Amino acid sequence: HNRNQKHIVAANIDLALVMATIAEPRTSQGFIDRFLITAEAYHIPAIIVVNKIDLLKEKHLKQLEEWKQIFGAAGYNVYPIVAKDIHTITALKELLKYKTTLFSGHSGVGKSTLINQLIPDIQLKTTEVSDWSGKGQHTTTFAEMFSLPEGGKIIDTPGVKEFGLIHIEQEELSHYFPEMRNLLHNCKFNNCLHVNEPNCAVKNAVNNGTLSAERYISYRTILD
Repeated sequence: HNRNQKHIVAANIDLALVMATIAEPRTSQGFIDRFLITAEAYHIPAIIVVNKIDLLKEKHLKQLEEWKQIFGAAGYNVYPIVAKDIHTITALKELLKYKTTLFSGHSGVGKSTLINQLIPDIQLKTTEVSDWSGKGQHTTTFAEMFSLPEGGKIIDTPGVKEFGLIHIEQEELSHYFPEMRNLLHNCKFNNCLHVNEPNCAVKNAVNNGTLSAERYISYRTILD
């Protein structure tokens, strides 16, 4: 209820997993980007899990392919799954072995359903997405850690409505976009914000198509 307070969700984790859905409910790219920036700032490897792909229409499938391309080019693995279908989570299940992984995402994206598949005996409560709002309803109300049968742990967190950034200066922000970080040494100025500066390697990369315009727009939005 207080936007000025920070909330420590977890510590000593090996992997940060953000679960997203393209429909029912919709996860914005900006939300995913802010999560990834925070993981980068704390040197935590991150992955993106896109759930409910069985519900996607043609326009949504196009969005999924764009996300795979955009985030893949930035160095992130994207796992399209159906949390209710054990056969779609095999690769993800293998990745989580022996790691302590934070699960995060909006309410209703299927975190609890996925955990029920990964740990069959646990039977976390799940609810349907609200018909009238198209948004999820909170079923997890506090962070809780569970042990995976094959080894490793999952930290399940309450559904996040908004994900803000703290303790990040404007000059630092581009360092937490891996695809931009690789270009910074080519900018004319050391403190380049990649907005109006001349001879900016990031803007040049956007203009010639080697850097995602969507990620750059997200960067500018967050910078503002």
